[in-house]
Amino acid sequence: METKEMKFNGMRINGFLAIFFILILIAVIVYLFTIVGANYNDATEDFNLTGGLSLVGAIILIIATIIYLAGFIMLEPNATAVMVFFGKYKGTFSENGFFWVNPFLAKKSLTLRARNLDIEPIKVNDKNGNPILIGLVMVWKLKDTYKAMFEIDAQTVAGNKTAASRMNAFEKFVRIQSDAALRQVAGQYAYDENGEASSADGNELTLRAGGEEINEQLEQKLNERLAMAGIEVVEARINYLTYAPEIAAVMLRRQQASAVVAAREKIVEGAVSMVKLALDKLSAEQIELDDEKRAAMVSNLLVVLCADESAQPVINTGTLNH
Repeated sequence: METKEMKFNGMRINGFLAIFFILILIAVIVYLFTIVGANYNDATEDFNLTGGLSLVGAIILIIATIIYLAGFIMLEPNATAVMVFFGKYKGTFSENGFFWVNPFLAKKSLTLRARNLDIEPIKVNDKNGNPILIGLVMVWKLKDTYKAMFEIDAQTVAGNKTAASRMNAFEKFVRIQSDAALRQVAGQYAYDENGEASSADGNELTLRAGGEEINEQLEQKLNERLAMAGIEVVEARINYLTYAPEIAAVMLRRQQASAVVAAREKIVEGAVSMVKLALDKLSAEQIELDDEKRAAMVSNLLVVLCADESAQPVINTGTLNH
């Protein structure tokens, strides 16, 4: 994406050298006031020409010194300043240290440091229309200072006087866009693979099982929305996911029922395997059973192996049928 951000190439002087110039100006001002005092006429309470010119020069230098003081700027690592000259963008100053620049430049400071944002869980509908609560945590930072200052509402960003207030304005923007992106992603997927949420092969991507793939899509949507403000999302992850309270109990019973069915299927599969193994062992030992006894043994083994509780043995002292 094209950017209008550019490096500030205007005049800049080492800040400590600029302080030395101020000391020289102060010395000149003191000297001029000394001349003014020497040429003051107590009798007429007036100045001669030299005294008058010295007074005017001293006043001009005082005004110049006050303006000169507005040119100092100090930037820490991962800090920057957008330079604006009477409404015209002159570049972004990012050199660390203490400098003096044109005092008529408006210096709008920003920080490029990474910031955390924890989005409180919001209620949305998943792909199947089930209400869920979902929240995310993200790490973001400014990437394009021109877009950050001039592409979004200037009243909330550029109008703020301090870097902290500007970053608070950015955070509000990020929070609103993050809410929208989270709703968009959550609406494209089902919470889990219950019922209609499952695909034909049972491999449909869901919010609960999606893991990194869901997080990557969320990060992509966030970057698309925040690119207009020059903001980059470093990382975004879903950190809270549950059914909404009004359906949580019903969905819990549904999950329990699904778990019971899956467990029963596993038990029956194992029981059939064990019965087959028992019949094969009997055949290998040349123990022959007629069809009736074989059916009875299979039935008894399945009852024992598939029962929820331990089976109570019954001793048959007669024949199989009596």
